[in-house]
Amino acid sequence: MGDVHVSSSLTAAVQGLADDPIVAGLQVYIVGGAVRDALLGLPAGDRDWVVVGASPEDMATRGFIPVGGDFPVFLHPRTKEEYALARTERKSGRGYKGFTFYTGIDVTLEQDLLRRDLTVNAIACTPQGALHDPLNGVRDVRARVLRHVGESFVEDPVRILRLGRFAARFADFTVANETLALCQRMVDAGEADALVPERVWKELSRGLMAATPSRMLEVLVQSGALARIMPELQAVDTVGGDLDRAVQMTLPLPGHYALLCRLTPDRDALSRRLRVPTECADHARLLPKVLDHLGAISPDAQLALIEQTDALRKPERFIALWETAAVVGKVDVAVWRQRLERARGVDAGAIARRFTGNPEEIKRAVRDARLQVLVALHSEGPASVSKSR
Repeated sequence: MGDVHVSSSLTAAVQGLADDPIVAGLQVYIVGGAVRDALLGLPAGDRDWVVVGASPEDMATRGFIPVGGDFPVFLHPRTKEEYALARTERKSGRGYKGFTFYTGIDVTLEQDLLRRDLTVNAIACTPQGALHDPLNGVRDVRARVLRHVGESFVEDPVRILRLGRFAARFADFTVANETLALCQRMVDAGEADALVPERVWKELSRGLMAATPSRMLEVLVQSGALARIMPELQAVDTVGGDLDRAVQMTLPLPGHYALLCRLTPDRDALSRRLRVPTECADHARLLPKVLDHLGAISPDAQLALIEQTDALRKPERFIALWETAAVVGKVDVAVWRQRLERARGVDAGAIARRFTGNPEEIKRAVRDARLQVLVALHSEGPASVSKSR
């Protein structure tokens, strides 16, 4: 089984479980990210548990709630945490869905850990805080290395994306040379071509919001996967830096995605390929329009941009676009917020009553009124904005 360590840093993660009558007598271990993060001194997140030597019937008798699809997973009746039976996996087809699973009571903890992706995610801990580390994951945590568990890594192309995401999350970790070489072989073998949009977007979106998103892009470029899963994407080196700055500015996901493809001419095709949420696709489509208006522009151009971006109906999105644009260039978001407020403050209803029965005249008069308030604001100069802050 390898060296057994006892870690006081895991006390909080397992506190109380040793006395839980529902799991008493079961061989249970906390596995994966919770153990890794505890060793890194990071806040505890969701706990995942693996159960060794038990059958689905054993779990049901204890009150666990079955929720698994392809393999048995159960919810603890009180904590609602996930408990999965120890399992092995065997490649039975192409892509990430091409697996058959075995969850017999004879599956050992080490066999279960061997099917995992990276050594730092293949460490188990007992309810008493004892570590089981047959794959030297603790060593790699200490050395800050992301290393694949074994050759079975090649069986699941999602692992290339997960490797990139972990590289983005843990900026001080390096990717082992042999792991990167294995990813390259997977791409050459066509495994990345089997990735479906939903899985790509799930991992990409998480990587975009990690500490250093550019590192995910680096891993995907170096492995050759980026050209397969996002062939439209352009200027990766430039936008990678944008994304890292966006993290410091705590922008939401739509802003990160818009920055990712801001230099990609066919960004609409990329959004369709990845099946991104509408809000993300809209930000990507509109950000270039906003960036085209950096610097001093006339009131007429200001109003045209407000209209083109549907800012009168969606003011929050318009301001979010300018906050995203501030990653790329010098932007006074407060100025644009005031311009929009003035334009939206025009009483369109009153104007419509003056021109009842003449829709075209109403439309023209409302636009003229909005333009006039922007002209007036423009003539007031920067001092008016500073007073309104």
